Amino acid sequence: MPIYEYECRACKAVFQALILNIDEEGDLACPKCNGRKLKRLISLAFYHTSESDRLASYDPRAQKEDSFYRDSRNIGLHAKWRAKQMGVDLGKSFEEKLDRIRTDPSSVIKDSE
Repeated sequence: MPIYEYECRACKAVFQALILNIDEEGDLACPKCNGRKLKRLISLAFYHTSESDRLASYDPRAQKEDSFYRDSRNIGLHAKWRAKQMGVDLGKSFEEKLDRIRTDPSSVIKDSE
């Protein structure tokens, strides 16, 4: 099921739509201004990066985009990078806690209360 990205030519809003049948494309309207003059965009492609690849490419001095901080997979990345640099095994307990925090970041606050 393709999800297409569109730009409204009237208000420049960008939105996505699930198109099950090509005929549905003619019924689309901009959710912001209800305009019907739309341009289909070529969307960015995403691919999965393994944790080992993210760890290998991690540079603590590099400037980070906001998306880096919003991605819960990056929680603990610096600690793992530093431990690897020092030759320290953080152990199974660290991995379990990290998985829990990545799944539910607010659990840190719950545990401290």
